[in-house]
Amino acid sequence: MNLLVKGITIVDLNSKFNQQICDVRVEDGKITSIDKKLTAQNGEEVFEGNGAILSPGFFDLNCTIGDPGLETKEDIQTGTAAAKAGGFTGIAVLPTTRPVVQSKGEVAYILNRAKNNLVDVHPIGAISNNLEGKELAELFDMKNAGAVAFSEGSKAISDDGFVSRALQYCLGFGGLLMLYPENKAIAGKAQVNESANSVLLGMKGAPALAEEMQISRDIFLATYHQAPVHISNISTAGAVALIKKAKKDGVKITCDVAAHQLVFTEELQNDFNSNYKVKPPLRSKADNKALIAGLKDGTIDAISSQHRPHEIEFKDVEFEIASYGIIGLQTVLPLLIQAGLDASLIAEKLAHSPRRILNLPLATIAQGADANFTIYNPTEEWIYDASNNASKSSNSPLLGKKLKGKVNLVYNNSQFQKY
Repeated sequence: MNLLVKGITIVDLNSKFNQQICDVRVEDGKITSIDKKLTAQNGEEVFEGNGAILSPGFFDLNCTIGDPGLETKEDIQTGTAAAKAGGFTGIAVLPTTRPVVQSKGEVAYILNRAKNNLVDVHPIGAISNNLEGKELAELFDMKNAGAVAFSEGSKAISDDGFVSRALQYCLGFGGLLMLYPENKAIAGKAQVNESANSVLLGMKGAPALAEEMQISRDIFLATYHQAPVHISNISTAGAVALIKKAKKDGVKITCDVAAHQLVFTEELQNDFNSNYKVKPPLRSKADNKALIAGLKDGTIDAISSQHRPHEIEFKDVEFEIASYGIIGLQTVLPLLIQAGLDASLIAEKLAHSPRRILNLPLATIAQGADANFTIYNPTEEWIYDASNNASKSSNSPLLGKKLKGKVNLVYNNSQFQKY
């Protein structure tokens, strides 16, 4: 479908039009013209920029969709609808389904279900059979079938030897492990961050040490094997420091942070709202600041939604027995704007770097390029509520709140959606 975007600010460090206000014409899925003043053609949809920003399409590399088997939480249709509404033109979906995505059959199933969608859906395969951390899943076959990486979701692997063997095996075919950083022996059955606040709440706390010990282990193993490793959803200042040093030492390590960890703090849990129960737990303001600094200095490579949909019966219960996680696809952008990130940093951490980590083609704003972009207004306010929540689930503490930063349009795969 043909589209003319008028008077839009292009933000793409890889584009010669970066930081320029231009008109952008899209014909048959390609960007055919970028110029100062383009005239609308017959039958062409026109979008007026009005202070909005055009960025390469956002990409989420840590997203949970329930299909197959847990479609009551989220299915491909609702998950991609939420992704579109949040500005994402691509998502990498975790293997934490029933059955687990642990062979080429499940990878093919997801790819087939997601065909002809505006949002590109990329399966992530399990590292171990049934996420048990005992036997390697069919990593090579899954990679050949289209899996972009391997993960256990929010489950940490305790067996150091198993992770060592998995890293070594992946070296042979260019596979990437995405590891969740938690030492389970230290964290135990913690509900919240370990601090004075956890004592006040009377709950078992997960110390930063549990995350940082696990990251240290993964750094040692990656160094030993000279293998790449990705750390998912870091949350502490100590984690930032460890990864910063590892990168300086030449370790092949990347990492991401969930958007809510840049803004939310542990005090929000004081009224026992289970929608603030996430894993890793919400930390302190000092951790927020360290994470934002890590994004700015290049230590943290990407930002993710950590989208974790749940039916109401898993969240509308006592805090201690509630499931971990919030839905996040539609609220990533407002949280990043609240955290003070500028448009260039958002484009790098939410569009370019996630694709680079997974070795996927980059989206760029250039004449002749495939049209894959997100248009958003960083100052526009909107209320996130049941009428515009595209997810099948509603476990978000931001529902009913006024947010700043609104997605106006997404374009990919010769399709576009306006909001």
